[in-house]
Amino acid sequence: MGDSEKEMAAQAVAADLVAPADRPLHLGLGTGSTAACFVDIVGTMVADGFRCVCVPTSERTHAQAAALNIPLATLDDLPELDVTVDGTDEIAPDLSLIKGGGGALLREKIVAAASRRMVVIADQSKKVAQLGAFSLPIEVNPFGLRATRLAIEALLPEFADAPAGQTGLSLRRNAARKPYVTDGGHYIVDARFCRISNAERLSNRLLEIPGVVQHGLFLNLCRAAYIAGPDGVERMGDFHT
Repeated sequence: MGDSEKEMAAQAVAADLVAPADRPLHLGLGTGSTAACFVDIVGTMVADGFRCVCVPTSERTHAQAAALNIPLATLDDLPELDVTVDGTDEIAPDLSLIKGGGGALLREKIVAAASRRMVVIADQSKKVAQLGAFSLPIEVNPFGLRATRLAIEALLPEFADAPAGQTGLSLRRNAARKPYVTDGGHYIVDARFCRISNAERLSNRLLEIPGVVQHGLFLNLCRAAYIAGPDGVERMGDFHT
């Protein structure tokens, strides 16, 4: 997704934001390069008088928003949000998502679940007929990592709609080749399914594994998506319902 498409999709969402008459808009801010473009736009809107209070989904987004003088809060301050705007790694026709490529899936899901609606910004390459081409990020506790990995790996034959040689797990690492550590102090295991045969059942099975903190399947959370492409912005779902 080029910078112009990111800005086009982010601008389209921003144009549909309306603050309630009696208070500022309570807005969740996503994480990642596309979400960062939206945060920049919100910063400009705030400077022009737009009323909002925002809950960031990562330390990275918090720092960006603070530098733009965007009013910030936590979910302890605002446990119910009007809308969260975030990016995605994959989006299916039913608005189910894979997220977590930016490493903030746990906080992103907590904030999205606390929102009346979640809206996604993406480009056409993120649209898929079936989730799974993008490796599924799974946030795990460092304690008992090997046991947790084995339990996740045991699910691959059941839920990966692909030959065994095309599936597998990898521990996400940082630039120094050390395990990537999330804002919550966890690791991320990326699971290659190729195509996920039953996302809802996989979601439940993953959460039954004690070492799994959360996963990047966002099901029944996204209300609308703004998909940027050469011909403009396609809207999936309904922002206002």
